[in-house]
Amino acid sequence: MAKISITREDALEYHRLKGKPGKVAIVPTKPMDTQRDLSLAYSPGVAHPVLEIEKDADLAYEYTSKGNLVAVISNGTAILGLGDRGALASKPVMEGKGVLFKKFADVDVFDIEVNSHDPEEIIRVAAAISPTFGGINLEDIKAPECFYIEETLKGMLDIPVFHDDQHGTAIISSAGLASALEVVGKKHSEIRIVISGAGASAVSCAELAIRWGVKRENIMLVDTKGVVYKGRAEGMNQYKERLAVEDKGHRTLADAVEGADVFYGLSVADVLKPEMVKTMAERPIIFAMANPDPEIKYELAKETRPDSIVATGRSDYPNQVNNVLGFPFIFRGALDVRARAINEEMKFAASQSLFKLTKEDVPDSVLRAYGVESMKFGADYIIPKPLDPRVLLWEAPAVAQAAMETGAARKKIDIDEYREQLAFRQGQGQRVRYFIMNKARASKATKRLVFGEGEETKIIRAAAQVLDEGIARPILIGRPDIINEKIKLLSLNFKPEVVDPDRFDKLEKYSEAYYQLRQRKGLTLTHANKMIHDPNVLGPMMVKMGDADAFVSGLTYEYPEVIRPALQIHKTAAGTTKAAGVYIMIVGDRTFLFTDATVNIDPSAEDLSEIACLAADFAKKLELEPRVAFLSFSNFGSTPHPLSDKVRKAVELTKARCDFVVDGEMQADTAVVADIIENRYPFSAVKEANVLVFPSLESANIAYKLLARLGDAKAIGPILLGVGAPVHVLQTGDEVNDIVQIAAVAVMDAINRGKK
Repeated sequence: MAKISITREDALEYHRLKGKPGKVAIVPTKPMDTQRDLSLAYSPGVAHPVLEIEKDADLAYEYTSKGNLVAVISNGTAILGLGDRGALASKPVMEGKGVLFKKFADVDVFDIEVNSHDPEEIIRVAAAISPTFGGINLEDIKAPECFYIEETLKGMLDIPVFHDDQHGTAIISSAGLASALEVVGKKHSEIRIVISGAGASAVSCAELAIRWGVKRENIMLVDTKGVVYKGRAEGMNQYKERLAVEDKGHRTLADAVEGADVFYGLSVADVLKPEMVKTMAERPIIFAMANPDPEIKYELAKETRPDSIVATGRSDYPNQVNNVLGFPFIFRGALDVRARAINEEMKFAASQSLFKLTKEDVPDSVLRAYGVESMKFGADYIIPKPLDPRVLLWEAPAVAQAAMETGAARKKIDIDEYREQLAFRQGQGQRVRYFIMNKARASKATKRLVFGEGEETKIIRAAAQVLDEGIARPILIGRPDIINEKIKLLSLNFKPEVVDPDRFDKLEKYSEAYYQLRQRKGLTLTHANKMIHDPNVLGPMMVKMGDADAFVSGLTYEYPEVIRPALQIHKTAAGTTKAAGVYIMIVGDRTFLFTDATVNIDPSAEDLSEIACLAADFAKKLELEPRVAFLSFSNFGSTPHPLSDKVRKAVELTKARCDFVVDGEMQADTAVVADIIENRYPFSAVKEANVLVFPSLESANIAYKLLARLGDAKAIGPILLGVGAPVHVLQTGDEVNDIVQIAAVAVMDAINRGKK
């Protein structure tokens, strides 16, 4: 990954000039457009929730933003690596913390900078304002005061209080340590850890490591005075005393690291020397987490000990220990069960969830974000990446579950439903995706799904996910030795059914059946024997012969190469003369179906009518009430022309044959903007259409691609409609997530056909 260069001018311009000064703003969540809105938002309407909350304090979670609001509180005494710079100077950091909360977990934040070095005053301020918030995140407060402030507030308040500098690093690094130990083949109970630093994060890292199974006597703290040992007088406090070791003659960092399995750096740059690293145990694990410059440079550590696993706090090296993997998701889970605290079990659950996620296949979107072609569990990938959208779906539920199990939660929730709700926070696209996935899961993985390109790495990864998520039983067409070797290289725990197109024991039977289907279309038996080896023939024939329920192909083929043999084998569905393609387009919180963008180049009026009916029927399967608009360059006859006449005729045919709301011809903006219809064409039956029927393939194809590229819309598809069997086509270059989505569509299609 390339190093990121940021200048002083870049940073100041970012904070000052782009939009408004700073990084945060307040946005209303309710309409404020009419006098009635204002009366509901303030006086007199606001009096009603006031009186209800007075009677029952828990109703504040129902009627106010308390349940999604966190206070980020600092006095600026330990700002990043800059030390004590004062409360006001800490504000850019606290605002930054707020935008990370919002970006990664949709948690709102008020940053509170307290101008005091007195722990008691900070405690009084935090306690006094606590009714406003669902949780408090303490930030950049120096040790040992931070320990006292957190412990005191936790004892006083019935909302979570969490010192991120202290616990966040511990949670992330302990997940990374668990991964690293698995890679090198060592156990927590057997290792010795040396921690450079004895502040808040160092102490918390040690305590969480103990929770993971490291023996307390095998952890050694080293501060500016040397090794922390029992009986040492200088520079001690009650928190260090808990981790002081029996005097073994170790006094310096060099003494301590000799023979150590793990080095945790929570101190200053360049304190760990190469000669020290040479004395560490076999396959040492080095977490040099000082920022921005680590205790030993990554390159130097790897050069000194090529057998080492190295993590830092930097994003330009592998294995970044980044607190953003913790606090947004920990608070998300805690807030959503209205937790009274963030206890040790919740922290441990957060750490475990990150460790488990690291071993999962990494989505293509994450690979693309970090500019790499692969990323898998191993020495250079022991911690999930901060931009991995799955962290929210793994960590927050783990925290919420632990809160419920330990009695910290006021509210009980269903974890599976909660995970789905979290996905919805990631946008309308995730809502639609989850709907399709859940429909597909209804088969409980009993449907057999054939992938035509079984040797492709993306297909193998997608098939493993399809099986893991309970969508279907995948069947891969390809050579078993190639597929098994790739599964091994991908480190997947996956044993798919494989059909070798050259050694399949039913080839002769399939070839004869294919010949019978196509003999009056010019196909000879000799040619059938040759063609049956083509995955795009073999796969659909497996569905035809009852050995599979659905077929998916197209990652490496052009669209016609897949759809042509599928239609030759299965023809169109009963009562249908045309196949068509539809894209689900997610634009903000609105969902549209675009048809036909893939199959029919220049459809007639009759074709358009049939295409519209297919798309409307599919909308119903998505539980969308279809509102169909036929698009043109003309609005209801405003521009007479054979092209607009064709569309108008299609509307008439559709109204005569179908029972959904339909109208046209109309321009694209007329179809999707209700005000245009209401003000200019109030006679129209369609207001804000959600199924858009384009007059030709070129117009539909251009529209969906422009919208996806320039309009930041999410496209799901293409989804093939009207074929006589569940056959669906991928796009060249689809990502694994896209393949899984189309696989789920294919399974949903197979389920629906089974109900008829």
